[in-house]
Amino acid sequence: MSDKSKIEWTDATWNPVTGCTKVSAGCAHCYAETFAKRFRGVPDHPYEQGFDLKLWPGRLDLPLSWKERKMIFVNSMSDLFHEDVPDDFIGKVFDTMCRAKHHIFQVLTKRSDRMMAWTLKYFSSDRSRKDGKVKWPENVWLGVSLENQNYSWRVRHLQESPAYIRFISIEPLLSPISLDEALLDDIQWVIVGGESGPRARPMKPEWVCEIQNRCKKYHVPFFFKQWGTFDASGKRVGKKAAGRVLDGKTWDEAPVSLQI
Repeated sequence: MSDKSKIEWTDATWNPVTGCTKVSAGCAHCYAETFAKRFRGVPDHPYEQGFDLKLWPGRLDLPLSWKERKMIFVNSMSDLFHEDVPDDFIGKVFDTMCRAKHHIFQVLTKRSDRMMAWTLKYFSSDRSRKDGKVKWPENVWLGVSLENQNYSWRVRHLQESPAYIRFISIEPLLSPISLDEALLDDIQWVIVGGESGPRARPMKPEWVCEIQNRCKKYHVPFFFKQWGTFDASGKRVGKKAAGRVLDGKTWDEAPVSLQI
């Protein structure tokens, strides 16, 4: 957790929850788990418990102390909608995000079913608030993570949410994904990236180009995060050497400027 982040599509990370469990193929080589497990058993370390799920109530107000406006990735080391995170704690996280209106918060989940159920319970699906519920905070972006076509149903859940900015993070991209007009309907951002690390699985350029072309066709901002461990030719060169250039260009499109 830091008020600065090396993740290309955000400025900072905030982890009121840490630890998680695997739910799909994209979780196999989780960077957060690999990092956290290194410190299991180290007394007084934030990851003394390894990657076991832990709530951190003392971190709830942290974004309020950051006076400079930031893009903040929520729970880079967990999933806010994990089944073991209580509803009321999720509510406290949202309360902080509502209070810290000067920031933009990016909430990303693989547990889209719980996300949809929770958000529709607590927030209005009618942005004019005719149903009497709380209006969705415009500074909170909501996203789902995909790795292959089998999990496109997560997008359907996202589309049912009351969020103003909905985004899809396709990282790691493990096989071709077809984003048709229906799947990109009312989606404001798509992020794509390859896998990094010693056990990384390669990503083929044609898979990325197909997604980029669909985004262009349906006028959805496209952000290419990285090739990962393998470069565009399929050679294992490491994340830094592989870079993030696609077809001679760096793709940094976003719903609003990421330089806030």
